[in-house]
Amino acid sequence: MKALPVEPSNAPVAIGVRIRSARQARRMTIGQVAEATGLTKGFLSRVERDLTSPSVASLLTLCQVLSISIGELFSAPETHVTRWDDAPKIHLGGEGIEERLLTARTERRVQIVRSVIEPGGSGEADLYSVDCDVEVLHVVQGTFELILGHESMELGTGDTVTFPGREPHSWRNPSREETVVLWTLVSPGGS
Repeated sequence: MKALPVEPSNAPVAIGVRIRSARQARRMTIGQVAEATGLTKGFLSRVERDLTSPSVASLLTLCQVLSISIGELFSAPETHVTRWDDAPKIHLGGEGIEERLLTARTERRVQIVRSVIEPGGSGEADLYSVDCDVEVLHVVQGTFELILGHESMELGTGDTVTFPGREPHSWRNPSREETVVLWTLVSPGGS
């Protein structure tokens, strides 16, 4: 099959925001990057705002200082959409609960699980912990009781609680109505 002749695009590639993001992620100021690269603060500011394009040599130096590859500046971000109908059902334990994984199956840094809990539904009888650094529980609808080793707290629609993932806990829906919660599990080190 013959390759199609594709016209090159003259549209500028916006890399400034990615350079700024990499700098900020490393908690560096423009002044620190300027000192490390030998480039001026004004030039770096214009690069970050996509008002000027750096030379290949300047770009290589910037990427080395910021510990990123040049390819990261030009590649499309990795995105994943989970449609509700395609969200896989999972079962993390408990009775009277239907759970779906909302994040990509391959995502290990953070996972979001949507749980619909029947009236009287409950977690394990024994307290358990999850292998993650942080758990964030948000009550979308209804009433929810979170049982921690040292306390029990009743949460209502719109309430959010954050606690260490390794903290032993359980839960229940104490009401006569369905409860919907979102669990966000952040992995150790976020990686």
